[in-house]
Amino acid sequence: MGELLPVTTLDGGASFDAYVARPTGKPRAAIIVIQEIFGVNEGIRRKCDSLAASGYLAFAPDLFWRIEPHIELDPDVPDQLQKGFDLFGKFDQDAGIRDIEAAIKTARAALGPDGKVGCVGYCLGGRLAFMAACRTDGDAFVGYYGVGIDGLLGEQHAIGKPVLLHVPTADHFVSPEAQKAMHQGLNGNRHVTIHDYEGLDHGFATEMGDRRDDAGAALADSRSATFFAEHL
Repeated sequence: MGELLPVTTLDGGASFDAYVARPTGKPRAAIIVIQEIFGVNEGIRRKCDSLAASGYLAFAPDLFWRIEPHIELDPDVPDQLQKGFDLFGKFDQDAGIRDIEAAIKTARAALGPDGKVGCVGYCLGGRLAFMAACRTDGDAFVGYYGVGIDGLLGEQHAIGKPVLLHVPTADHFVSPEAQKAMHQGLNGNRHVTIHDYEGLDHGFATEMGDRRDDAGAALADSRSATFFAEHL
């Protein structure tokens, strides 16, 4: 359904690929789909295709392009899971945010001057979606799982557009203390909404693999759809 499209870096010195899924007819808006640590794999492409079916122009930038372009990993294969962690350790998150900003710029150019662009991210991408809310000019941001957001609370003063966070309470990568800090730090921010998912673990909204919880994914994704329909 989709295609690869080159995105030029902000400094114009290089380009990287994004998987792009286009809707039938004029897009209602664009959404940048931010990958997990497993690259732009089948699950991320499915997310894009689903958004396109709902009328959005969906971009999934290859954020690991500086390390290993076009990497696709399966989190249910132990060696590939470990490689994902290795790539995460090598990944420059600040450069990744600049690449997301470049993807926003590319998407907005494709839509026209009045087009709006949102971001949605998962795992590493959820963290990057929050960072993008603090550092880019996107119009709405959704993050799944809340990895490391408790360490980014000092940036929240820069948030000027709506943010939605989906936080599973049994996430083995986000401790109860980290979740408490997120709530204490963000519950008073008028731009941020946090939904907790009792008893669910990390990756509950994945499109592939044994981490998925169908009921939890359906609820979170319906809330995301409503959020984007309202703000984009």
